[in-house]
Amino acid sequence: MTSRIVDIKQTSRRSFLLSGSTALTLPWLESFSRAAVSVPPTRLIFCGVGYGFTETSFYPTKAGPLKQLTEGMSPLERHWKDITLIKNLTNIGAADPHGGSTSYLTCANTRGTAGKRFHNSISCDLLAGEHLGREMRYNSLVLASKEKNPGGHGQGMSLAWNKAGKPVSGLRGPVELYGRLFRQTGESPEQRDARLAKKRSILDTVLSDAKSLHRKVSKTDRDKLNEYFQSIREIETGLIKDTQWANRPKPKTDRKAPPEGIEGETETLLTYELIALALQTQQTSVVSYRQPVASVIKSMGMNYDPHALSHYQGSPTRTSASQRRDQKCTEMLAKFIDILKRTKEPDGSSLFDHSILSWGTNIRHGHTIKDIPAIITGKGGRKIRHSRVVALPREDTPLANLWLTLLQQAGVPIDQFSNSTGTLPQLLS
Repeated sequence: MTSRIVDIKQTSRRSFLLSGSTALTLPWLESFSRAAVSVPPTRLIFCGVGYGFTETSFYPTKAGPLKQLTEGMSPLERHWKDITLIKNLTNIGAADPHGGSTSYLTCANTRGTAGKRFHNSISCDLLAGEHLGREMRYNSLVLASKEKNPGGHGQGMSLAWNKAGKPVSGLRGPVELYGRLFRQTGESPEQRDARLAKKRSILDTVLSDAKSLHRKVSKTDRDKLNEYFQSIREIETGLIKDTQWANRPKPKTDRKAPPEGIEGETETLLTYELIALALQTQQTSVVSYRQPVASVIKSMGMNYDPHALSHYQGSPTRTSASQRRDQKCTEMLAKFIDILKRTKEPDGSSLFDHSILSWGTNIRHGHTIKDIPAIITGKGGRKIRHSRVVALPREDTPLANLWLTLLQQAGVPIDQFSNSTGTLPQLLS
């Protein structure tokens, strides 16, 4: 029988939701599955590391070829040809010196929106996922950790924020991530259909009640309801995804499920490995990871609170400890690059060849939130040149310009992101 290909954009969201379980058996649903491609897709990975780094020993002082790494970046020595550090970036919307991640991927002016005590906007990982993840099981994977200490990350539950500016909860640690990627539900088709139908019924009821209320409230309350409607639309999108992939089992892996209780460096490295597996099995093309901070410091045998350690100035002991943390962070990054380079694609290339990895934070050091750290690696951006320190010609160049550049390099068709004023031609060949 000849397959019938249908443009997903021509399918009404509501009609699909209301179509019920019978839609699961229609042959044309195969068009929603991941298409076979000869060239692996481009992947985007965003890592946020919380507090910044030791000023005198981490940051290069000169622009140009990256021939000699600083003490803090020295664990990256074996990858020096494949990394770029960018100077003079500032997140224009960031105002919290303890909020390394709150607006890191959104670049929103969280405290400067008239009439709102706090306002955020969509993060670039979720925006990228809307374009790059349409044919994959997950538009994007949002990852965090279980530690309660914010570790310089600030408000939010991950690096991701939705279109309504609400925080997105991340998968907390490798156990939850492994379950999302590989654990089968064990449901029968009948049980699965009943579960999805119940979700549709609840969603329709909630949406109907909210629309009725919308006509009876003030403008301020209507704005709040509009944000609520946006959340409902995102739930609908997720339900459509669930339905599309309901008949497709998750991939199998020889890797055993991780045990509970993993923290610190071990947690971070295992999460890196699972990120690579998620990308290799093409369950997503976009990942953001709000990395643990406090537990990493503890796993190094140090008892410093992250905030206290970030204020290392004036204390030789704390300065030494801060420098140790710097090296541990870049050591883990170097191991992540190792993982991406050794993980193979079906065509024999590596994940690294098709990935763009960004690693950094809103905070330079202490309470300094200008000229923030930004390390870029991976060969997925064909025009991105590596092995150098790029000093942008204008101080306080918007961080949004970097995100716009990376999104375009990954194939996301946009010309503006947040408060961007253009791309970064200095990063490109």
